[in-house]
Amino acid sequence: QVQLVESGGGLAQPGGSLRLSCAASGITFRIYRMSWYRQAPGKQRELVATIASGGSTNYVDSVKGRFSISRDNAKTTVYLQMNSLKPDDTAVYYCNAKYDSNSYWGQGTQVTVSS
Repeated sequence: QVQLVESGGGLAQPGGSLRLSCAASGITFRIYRMSWYRQAPGKQRELVATIASGGSTNYVDSVKGRFSISRDNAKTTVYLQMNSLKPDDTAVYYCNAKYDSNSYWGQGTQVTVSS
């Protein structure tokens, strides 16, 4: 059974940092494209960052230069390092694993940026 378990969310001050983790099980992790999405209250879920099986990355413009996605295939874990956080980054962050027609989601972790 596939499980994606996010952790690392919480409360951060503007300008602060958080590191999210997503531990995957039940999939051949190394072949999956891994992504982080977020959904703020009253807004649609948006793609934040993606890392391909080969390691190439893409980011939404609003987080470029501030967020960094990485993966550790040995630990079957994907990370999202978030620096210079802004109140607009407040959302529930979701991990997604996708390969071919298979797509799996984690349960989400809340990130709140507030002073």
